Amino acid sequence: MNSFQINKMVDYELIDSGDGEKLERFGKLILIRPENLAKWKKSLNQIVWKEKAHGKFIEHSTTKGSWDIFKPIPEKWIMKYQYDDSHTINLWLKLTSFKHIGVFPEQYLNWDFIFDFIINSKIEEFKFLNLFAYTGGASLIARVAGAKVTHVDAIKQVVNWGRENMALSEQEGIRWLVEDAPTYAKREVTRGNKYNGIILDPPAFGFGPNGEKWKFEKDLENLLLSIKQLINPTNSFVILNAYTLGLTPKTLEVMFKNIFDLPGFISSGELTLKDKFDKELHLSIYVRWNSYNY
Repeated sequence: MNSFQINKMVDYELIDSGDGEKLERFGKLILIRPENLAKWKKSLNQIVWKEKAHGKFIEHSTTKGSWDIFKPIPEKWIMKYQYDDSHTINLWLKLTSFKHIGVFPEQYLNWDFIFDFIINSKIEEFKFLNLFAYTGGASLIARVAGAKVTHVDAIKQVVNWGRENMALSEQEGIRWLVEDAPTYAKREVTRGNKYNGIILDPPAFGFGPNGEKWKFEKDLENLLLSIKQLINPTNSFVILNAYTLGLTPKTLEVMFKNIFDLPGFISSGELTLKDKFDKELHLSIYVRWNSYNY
């Protein structure tokens, strides 16, 4: 399934893609956003795209841009992810100057894994750590599954966004931290703390709240060494997600095998979405280690 199914209604849909763009529906709103991976031709013509869309993101640089609004768009609106009838999270979405709107829909595959693992673990206090955590989708689904959650991101605004998502989802108890993820992981090692689940989604390049520099190729190995010391060797998992171009799932898998020399299972792959015309976008890569196969 490549969409969020909410009471048999599609809350997210990749309608069409091509010519470096994607046409997406988030609830009742339809947006056009750049997508460099959409190298093929659009299935629907440009007139149909504009007729359907509420707005289009225009890139002014590699990092920022603006929205061309075609139809009224609220300041923010709600999107749901529903694992089943009893387990739902709600996310506030809004337009930003960075083309992202508060959710990466393909991450539902990681969210499914997190929920399944926590529920099947039967651990009374499952400790979950989310690093480079953005607006908290993974944090919320872990909390809904019953985990004790620590959420770490360097940007105060997105941490506050995550807090709003927690309230919207009628959850409580998540620990929200505005921190540099690698620095926090090192401190946790020093404190002797352990976790049963860790997910990290580091950018290619970035800065911590105090100017700490992060470069994926240079700094990832040291961070994974900290993660190895933080993860419990049993009843546990680690997920690394990456949007960094030029890497393959097998590259990350080899790195994991070299670092996580713990009993368990390592798998890797891609997070993808298909549009209505069966064109598939390969959006990110991941590698997972888990202590048992279920």
